[in-house]
Amino acid sequence: MAKRNHYHLFETAAGFVAIGWSDAGISALRLPAANALEAERALIRRLPDAVQTEPPPPVQSVVDAVVRYFAGETIDFSATPIDMGEQAPFFQKVYAFVRGLVWSETTTYGAVAKALGAGPEFARDVGQAMANNPIPLIVPCHRVTGAGGRIGGFSAPGGSISKARMLELEGVVIEAAPAPKRAAPRKDEAQAGFDF
Repeated sequence: MAKRNHYHLFETAAGFVAIGWSDAGISALRLPAANALEAERALIRRLPDAVQTEPPPPVQSVVDAVVRYFAGETIDFSATPIDMGEQAPFFQKVYAFVRGLVWSETTTYGAVAKALGAGPEFARDVGQAMANNPIPLIVPCHRVTGAGGRIGGFSAPGGSISKARMLELEGVVIEAAPAPKRAAPRKDEAQAGFDF
C-alpha cells in the first residue's frame, strides 16, 4: 500500500507555513511565505498526493514548536520523527549530520563534507543537499553557511536574507549579501523575505 501524505497550513510571526507528514514522520516543511496559497502551492509541488487535514497531536506539537521558533523561542527539533523520502546515500549522511546542529550552532559546507570523510570538492554536494532539503528548519540547513563568513545560498522565500534572519533569531549574526540589482519584480512575482 502506498504511503499517504497529509498537510496543514498555519501562520507564524514570519508568515504562512505548510507542513506535510506521513505515518513515518514530517515529510515536508515550507518555510514562511507571504500568504497561505503560496505556502500551499510550494508544499503540493513537493507532495502532489497530499491531502489537507487537521494535524494529529504529534504533528500539532511540531506546528506549535515552529510557531514558537519564529516567535524567537529556543526550540530543539532533533527528536522530531521525519520521513525524508528516498535520498542519495551521501545526502542521507549530510541530513543526519546537520540534524545534530543545535540552536545557534553553525558550520560550513566544507566542514560538513570533511566531517563525513569527504574531500573539499564535496562542499558543493553538501550545498546541493541543503538546497534540496525537504524539511528545512527541522533539518536545520539554515545553520550551514559558506566559507569565510559568507551566508551561502538559501532556497526559501527571501533567499539569504531570510537565512540571515533565522540565524539572527538564534543569536548568530552573519551579513547576507545584498541581492543583485535588477528590475523591480512584477506584483504577481514579488518574493518577500520573512516578515519579522
